[in-house]
Amino acid sequence: MRLVVIEDHVIIRVGVSHACRTRFGHEVVGEAGTGAEGIALVERHRPEAVVLDLSLPDMCGFSVAERLQRRAPATRILVLSGQVDDGTIMRVEQLGLPGFLDKAACAIEVVGEALGAIERGKTYFSPTFVALRQARRGSGGGFEKVLSRAEQEVLALVGEGMSDGEIGSRMGIAPSTAQTHRSKILQKLRIRGTPKLVAFAIQNGFTRLPSRSPFPA
Repeated sequence: MRLVVIEDHVIIRVGVSHACRTRFGHEVVGEAGTGAEGIALVERHRPEAVVLDLSLPDMCGFSVAERLQRRAPATRILVLSGQVDDGTIMRVEQLGLPGFLDKAACAIEVVGEALGAIERGKTYFSPTFVALRQARRGSGGGFEKVLSRAEQEVLALVGEGMSDGEIGSRMGIAPSTAQTHRSKILQKLRIRGTPKLVAFAIQNGFTRLPSRSPFPA
């Protein structure tokens, strides 16, 4: 299977690429340390799969995944990340990604198992991801059941410390609309005050959610 590895940590990127070539029988057609480089490589080589980190220096990994789904829909995405929280699980499910590995808790052999499953048209999720997903579903409190997509985007930008005016500019909405979203989020989550809301957004992974921009990608 032809692969592109997108990972900003050189040691991890080189190690994963080497194992894929020498141990798992895949062809690594490109390696990238940024999201922009990774997207360009995928568009050039059209690989069957991508190994994607979420923490990249230039953009959120989920933003990369969304662009790849639009530009190279046949390419399947295996996320390799140490970020395993409710916000991350929600985005993986929303995007329908076929695989997620907890970078902090999996050996290199697991990468081979996950890629093998994806090559066969199946899915592969690490035990940590599965356990948190089951707990989240069992609680019935998934964020997408509580917050609208627009409110999720606003929460992500609140977590980055943006004002209502800045959120409005980023999302292409009026500052008053952003303020209304913020008030509804506080009410729905039963959080008192923006500082606590910022902390909540960071702790639950919302600062890694891609948000709309008035400028074309």
